[in-house]
Amino acid sequence: MQTESQVSYLNLPNSLSIIRIGTAPVLVFLLLSPGRTMSVVSAAVFGIVCATDWLDGYLARKKGIITPLGKFLDPLADKLLITTAFIMLIPLGRVPAWVVALMISREMAVTGLRAIASNMGVVIAASRLGKLKTIAQIVCLVPLILHYTFYGVDFHYIGSLLLVVAFVLTIWSGLDYFVDFFKKSGFLGD
Repeated sequence: MQTESQVSYLNLPNSLSIIRIGTAPVLVFLLLSPGRTMSVVSAAVFGIVCATDWLDGYLARKKGIITPLGKFLDPLADKLLITTAFIMLIPLGRVPAWVVALMISREMAVTGLRAIASNMGVVIAASRLGKLKTIAQIVCLVPLILHYTFYGVDFHYIGSLLLVVAFVLTIWSGLDYFVDFFKKSGFLGD
């Protein structure tokens, strides 16, 4: 394992995170033209770029090149890409605005909670539930971006069902982070 001073911050895992961040404005542009063809292109771009989330983590762990910059960029890239997709789907009528507002509020609240916890010396690590939430959001977004019926499959309907699962996991994992914080900080006891 390399020490932090031996690791280049411009490595492949961090570069993949930067690509994901740069894809957010591209996704905005693609979703401004919501026809059938552009929906397929948008869903493909979103799905492929989201797959790099797994790849950058795998490479960083395998090659021992986990950096503070990577720890910052990876969740930032996820949040930017996912919230961009959700926000762009609101005016297209593919997702309810109140669902997106609550999901984004959860992200902001957990990020703020982590900052407070860090200042208190309390570590709030990414939970399994939080990781499932991210996966559920990505999995529901792909069919919601596709939206149309292709080969007899109503992708909007499938995406809407998956959105319910993603919403429940989003709220549940957010509450879990707060309970974890209150336990670790001593506010709730053990």
